[in-house]
Amino acid sequence: MSVESLITQCGGETNITRVLMPQGRLIFAIRDCSRVASTVSGSQIKIVLDEYQVEFPIPDSLSPADLLPIGQRIGEKQRLELEHALDAVNCPFRPDWHISPPQGLLNDPNGFVYHDGQYHLFYQWYPHGCSHKDKYWAHLTSKNLIEWQWQPVALTPSDWFDSHGVFSGHALSHGSELMLFYTGNVRIGENRERHTTQCLATSKDGVNFDKHGPVISELPDGVTAHIRDPKIVRHQNQWFMLLGAQTTDLKGRLAVYTSTDLRAWKFDALYGEELGDFGYMWECPDMFELDGQMFVVIGPQGIESFSKHNTIPHHNGIAKACLENGLSLSQFEHLDYGFDFYAPQTLETPDGRRVMCGWMGLPDEVDQPSSENGWVHQLTCMRELSYQNGRLKQWPVKELEELVQSQRHIELTDEPYRLERNSFDLEVDLEWGQSLNLFESSQHKVVLYADEDRQTLILDRSQTLNRAVDSQRELKIDTDKIQLRILADISSIEVFVNHGQAVMTSRVFVEQAATGISLLHGCQTARLKTLKAARPPFARLGNGLQQ
Repeated sequence: MSVESLITQCGGETNITRVLMPQGRLIFAIRDCSRVASTVSGSQIKIVLDEYQVEFPIPDSLSPADLLPIGQRIGEKQRLELEHALDAVNCPFRPDWHISPPQGLLNDPNGFVYHDGQYHLFYQWYPHGCSHKDKYWAHLTSKNLIEWQWQPVALTPSDWFDSHGVFSGHALSHGSELMLFYTGNVRIGENRERHTTQCLATSKDGVNFDKHGPVISELPDGVTAHIRDPKIVRHQNQWFMLLGAQTTDLKGRLAVYTSTDLRAWKFDALYGEELGDFGYMWECPDMFELDGQMFVVIGPQGIESFSKHNTIPHHNGIAKACLENGLSLSQFEHLDYGFDFYAPQTLETPDGRRVMCGWMGLPDEVDQPSSENGWVHQLTCMRELSYQNGRLKQWPVKELEELVQSQRHIELTDEPYRLERNSFDLEVDLEWGQSLNLFESSQHKVVLYADEDRQTLILDRSQTLNRAVDSQRELKIDTDKIQLRILADISSIEVFVNHGQAVMTSRVFVEQAATGISLLHGCQTARLKTLKAARPPFARLGNGLQQ
């Protein structure tokens, strides 16, 4: 029986919402079971988690490639159904120049790459609500890393191999072709059994993508179905794919595959054992070189926190990598010491800089004030990475200067200095014992306190509208004074400490009147740059948003 015949007997393509193909079975999720023909041989209709499903044995003549056309049609319907989510909703917490979703939930940046004269950035997106459900890949392009242009949604969860989410991955500029490697997420049955594959989609024009299905279908020995987030790198004349993985004894590791043609992949090994018992799962790997030193970025889940005030199990960090005799990792350190940072990706710019962008959020936190307006989370600023005198540093990219509206020196005292908006770039030194108040009003403020007794910089957002359990973060400092550069954008701050040796990234929700800056226990001269809004990274603007 052909695919077309099966579709017809299941009520036509408008009646099919999802295709699954687990272990010799073919399953169509349908809207209306009354439209299913009673003559479908060997079929049965089930209700699985409030979804009608028609299940039957896979015909001998049917191949996985035969199902790609129905996936394309489901994808077309999904794109039509998300039209409503392309209108960016207005909200007092909407950033001026950071990337945020028009509606719904944003999480990991994906496919960050320079290709054919422009930057491409994708992100995980659930357009139909502020929750972690079946993910899409939103797509933006830019000439300068600051002004981003919305493009048609690149990938939707439309096929049998990614029906419950087009999960995170990376992009590769390969000749004239833009290649997307991602994890296909599928859930089967009442218990939502996880099926994971690593998939490929390609584009000739950088806008429209064709899915090719899984390039890795089977799990390697010793690994659970928690294996995801492919990163592709070139080394010693072959391609390597790095995947975050969980072993069957619940340890986080890197799973590495090799290939000569980017299509056929061979499992190499699991790496990272030298870090010991280092979390129960690793996510979102990246790999690159800085000043002759190789680095690997991972997101270990379940490691011990660097502070008693940090109760979140999700962390992000970077380790030195040695590629002699396989891959070994050492000297892991955190990439960010704030509240909201996860799943970063990097690219190399045409002039040789390594630039990083991360998710300004965490997997378990979706209850934020902006959720009431129909959207949640944003990305970080673009940061240049450098490796100097044995220390990794992060710094805002130079292109940010294009947004500077005005600049001046101001005297900070205990009398709040009022701004029109919380969109600024502030540089100031803190002496030990001093407190810097930001986003200040009679009701709200964010505090940066230099605790001399503990030689610690404390970030306190307890007096804000934030709903997360944690309200304080700490950073040990070993200098006589603390040099700060603070980027603020309406509902976020990114604090670069001592010329980028450490960063504290946080969402900050306050009333619109909370725009004061003050300093307690002394005075300091600060350099203040006000920043104008960038081009909104949306397809369409809602009421109250301006181009």
